[in-house]
Amino acid sequence: MKLFLHTTVAQPPTRVMAGFTRELFLALAPPFPRMQLRRYDGSRRGDLVEIELDTLVKKIPWTSLITDDGVLPDGTHYFVDEGRVLPPPLRFWRHRHLLRPAPGGGTVIVEDLEYRTRFGWLDALLRPAMWAMLAWRKPIYRRWFQ
Repeated sequence: MKLFLHTTVAQPPTRVMAGFTRELFLALAPPFPRMQLRRYDGSRRGDLVEIELDTLVKKIPWTSLITDDGVLPDGTHYFVDEGRVLPPPLRFWRHRHLLRPAPGGGTVIVEDLEYRTRFGWLDALLRPAMWAMLAWRKPIYRRWFQ
């Protein structure tokens, strides 16, 4: 299942990329499930991010590896995180962050998410929750990069 969300912010792509820090990562966390950050190396190829989700019933680990990053010829900065240890029912997770120069200045942050479970019907059932998780970030990005 694929999802795309776009958010325009005032700062240029270079500054937005530099702003993807541990502090921003924590600010972007939705209120549920509660998240404990265990490790945050950054947003460059080879970096790891390890979190623990607290569902109130069980604590579930999630580890993502930054598998790619760079700058495209048009000035778009990007990085890709891929799930290595995923919470059930997820079986695949690839999240591309594209920071495109916006017409007239600023940046369009593109959230390009692909995820899968074992069943297509479950992927579709999870879509509203996944969309909400990404939409939650929009006002945070706007405040952070105003």
